Amino acid sequence: MTELERKLRAKIPGADTGIEVRHSICDICSPGMHCGLDCYVKDGKVIKIEGQDGHPVNDGKLCTKGLANRQYLYRQDRIMTPLRRVGERGEGRFEEISWEEAYREIADQLNRIKGEYGPESVAFFSGFSKWYRPMLRRFAYSFGSPNYGSESSSCYTSAFMAWKVAAGAQGAADMANSDLFLGWAFNPYYSNYMSAARATKLKEKGLKFLIVDTRITPAVEKLADVVLRPKSGTDGALAHAIANVLISRGEIDREYIDHYVYGFDEYAEYVKNFNEHNIEALTGVSYEDVLRAADLIAQSKKISFYESSAPLTHHRNGLQNYRSIISLLAITGNIDRPGGQQLIQHTYVHVNCGFRIRETEFQYGTKPKHAKPPIGAERFPLWNELEGEMQSMALPGQIETGNPYPVKGLFALGLNARMWPDSGRMFRALKKLDFFVDTDLFLTDAAKYADIVLPACTSMERGEFKPYPGGRAFYTKPVIPPLGSARSDVQILSDLANVMDLDDELLKAGYEACISYMIQDLNVTVEDLKKPDLPIKVAEAETFAPLEHLEKGLKTPTGKIELKSALIEQHPEWGLEAFPTYVEPLDQADPELYPFTFTSGSRIPNAIHSRLHNCANNRSLRPVPTADMSLEDCEAMGLKEGDPIVISTMRGELHVPVHPTLAMPKGLVNLYHGYSEADANSLLDGDHLDPYSGFPAYRSSRCAVRKERL
Repeated sequence: MTELERKLRAKIPGADTGIEVRHSICDICSPGMHCGLDCYVKDGKVIKIEGQDGHPVNDGKLCTKGLANRQYLYRQDRIMTPLRRVGERGEGRFEEISWEEAYREIADQLNRIKGEYGPESVAFFSGFSKWYRPMLRRFAYSFGSPNYGSESSSCYTSAFMAWKVAAGAQGAADMANSDLFLGWAFNPYYSNYMSAARATKLKEKGLKFLIVDTRITPAVEKLADVVLRPKSGTDGALAHAIANVLISRGEIDREYIDHYVYGFDEYAEYVKNFNEHNIEALTGVSYEDVLRAADLIAQSKKISFYESSAPLTHHRNGLQNYRSIISLLAITGNIDRPGGQQLIQHTYVHVNCGFRIRETEFQYGTKPKHAKPPIGAERFPLWNELEGEMQSMALPGQIETGNPYPVKGLFALGLNARMWPDSGRMFRALKKLDFFVDTDLFLTDAAKYADIVLPACTSMERGEFKPYPGGRAFYTKPVIPPLGSARSDVQILSDLANVMDLDDELLKAGYEACISYMIQDLNVTVEDLKKPDLPIKVAEAETFAPLEHLEKGLKTPTGKIELKSALIEQHPEWGLEAFPTYVEPLDQADPELYPFTFTSGSRIPNAIHSRLHNCANNRSLRPVPTADMSLEDCEAMGLKEGDPIVISTMRGELHVPVHPTLAMPKGLVNLYHGYSEADANSLLDGDHLDPYSGFPAYRSSRCAVRKERL
């Protein structure tokens, strides 16, 4: 083997090998990460992926998901050209068409629906990714529709709403300066992986960890000083029991409460209902463990909390669960203080980067003034008040019934119908639409229902504005040309704005013009941001003195941290509770017939939703959809590894193999979501939703399990 052959085999960059290292970002998971990528490119093809050294998020490291970027880019089911449906919806039969034909048909059909039924009869939806969302929202509003929505109808936003209700802004953990970290569903080894190394270093320096999780996770094993394992969805009751102990002992910050907290006396009276007589029955956690947790909190002056956007909120009591934990921080004086929860403002796409741009002005600049209420507004009034967008969980029901007005068209970027509880209902709703457009990388099960399918780019095939915490930002560059005739989501939106002649010159001018508008107050231009290969300092990150927000007054009706929501209090017609009251999370199925609890949301290390199920390396780690159950339950049922079982709910049943594991508690069944051949969400009730946020109960439905007889 020659030296050149050895270099080529090792993928060593250089003039002799023709291999060049170009830089991009991983867009497979949420914008809170977006790690830097080194992409090894030869002859216009990515041949290797590594983490980018010096990047402020990952500094050369990548998780199992990020390392899948090359396979993700070159998946065999990539869409290469616009498609028009020629078969029945869902059949997956399409013909190739040009971009011009696709744009003209989309424009004609959306304008036809607008003319016949009104602009609100077209809904605009975003799945993953999220980077283009400001433009999609503005596009919907420029079209005249109030119905912009996203997968955030079931992810993250409920947590943000809980913070808005409590403090008017989101709180972020000042973990580095804490004495105690409340890791409520904290699982960084499987999700937000860079937090694991940070947590380990802080533990070595003396940070204590209270880990609360239904399962035994690596965080439980590696970090916890005290572990609490409540039944799924009972976190609110557990937090109230801890609060009751702290209040009864006087181990709270009374001076802070008197100055900065609203509703304490009534709250203190309410949490007395969660005590030594009932807490184990409610949550499965012994009162002795509640006392151990309270002791750890009482011994710690500075306490912060993990921002979990899913496990706590994917229940019908989810937002109230989240408020209950925020309340623990409030009564111990740990909001707007060093080492506690710092109140932040989002910079772009819900990421706090320490500086402000004109994202809000851009997104809402064309919002129609006299539009009808968005989908879900009547059923979820708090959501509508705080978010003002379509609650997407209500979309299939409104398509089916036409109430309070018909929805005839759907324009989607990355729609995953299996995201919805009772996903079969969403597929049926897609069949009823007059016109459905889906833009995606792959011909997904949902895309097969579309009339027009448009091919999108990965992050490696486009450029985009990306800010990071610490006042940093840059504008990425494509490392290869788009595969086939794929286009970036933002180019599609701008092109359509021109074809449809929307009354929005900024949108028509394109993505770079939109970003230039949003960053106009910074001392950099888009061209400046394109030059570096790593994020650069574009602004001094905002800093705040202790209690600065509280002294000025929070963005709540009382200006204080609200244990009792004055906003909800002002609207008795909503039928919601102003306190973070606790209700049982499970659905109304007969517990005799359905004795287990079913969850479809727990993280696994090799996947994120359905995005990597068709990447061979990642799929090899869990090649078939498999249900996790406790060793105790499996032994009682005579189940061994891989035995076939039937999981059933009132919505149907699934046939999958079982994986007995110590990580699962007795009575809980976990089946990871997103698999076409065993869709966990198809078993869930589409109406088992949180009345405060509209979030689905992915993690708290009753089910039955039986061994399959072959």
